[in-house]
Parts: sequence; structure tokens; C-alpha cells
Amino acid sequence: MLVSQILGSKGTGDIISVTSDATIGDAARILSEKRIGALVVRSGTGLPEGILSERDIVRELGRQGAACLDNKVADLMTREIVHTTKEERTDAVLQKMTEGRFRHMPVFDGDTLAGVISIGDVVKARLSELSMEKDALEGMIKGF
Repeated sequence: MLVSQILGSKGTGDIISVTSDATIGDAARILSEKRIGALVVRSGTGLPEGILSERDIVRELGRQGAACLDNKVADLMTREIVHTTKEERTDAVLQKMTEGRFRHMPVFDGDTLAGVISIGDVVKARLSELSMEKDALEGMIKGF
């Protein structure tokens, strides 16, 4: 299965983002309200310049306590964005996510940010794909 199929099944919702000068408290509020696990950090021009996950925030809360909520997103965001493309296969994406130990990955279509997928999205797609393969094999064996 391709990443484009995952994005298609998620619908065409907006990409939830935040600017690097927003506070961690603001970012945490957005994550909570939208019930998501990561935000794309965009520059003033709208280009992605990083990603901030709930894990990033929790890790800093453990170090600094609630004082970190006043810090800027730029202080905690991951600047080197590991991303995928719409043409990449789910098994390759799952491997990247597992090796990098992260749960959210931006998807690019050329130079344009097309969406964000989670490890849950990829696992769900992969399980669906394996189920279809199993059904096809059973059908071949049983002569359907």
C-alpha cells in the first residue's frame, strides 16, 4: 500500500501547524483540542521548519516542570524533519518510523507538504493490506 492511499483514507483535513514563536503551552493546547500527537512547525512563509510532538513536550516537562510551557516552540521542535512521499510504500515508512523511534511523519508531494501520518495510520493500513493478502491466498487455496 502507498502513503497516498493512507492520506486518501484520512480525508482532506487541514494540516494542523504552529509557528516557531508560539509557546509550548499554546502548542500543548492545540494538541489537546485537536486530539493529535504532533504539530508541523511552519515559518512565516508557511514552509515547514520542524515538527513538535507530545513526546517532546512531556520530556521537557520532566526536565523543567511547568516552566517549560512558557518556552518557545523553536526551543523544543525537531528541526531535521524525516519525511516520506506519497509514493512510498507503507512497509518502508513503518521501518523508518521504527528505526527513528518517532510516531508522526510529514508527507511531501514534491516540495509541498501534503499531510502528516501517524504510526497508527501506517499500522492500520499495513494490517488491512495483510488481511487482503490472506483472503486472496485463502481464495486461491479453496478455489474461490
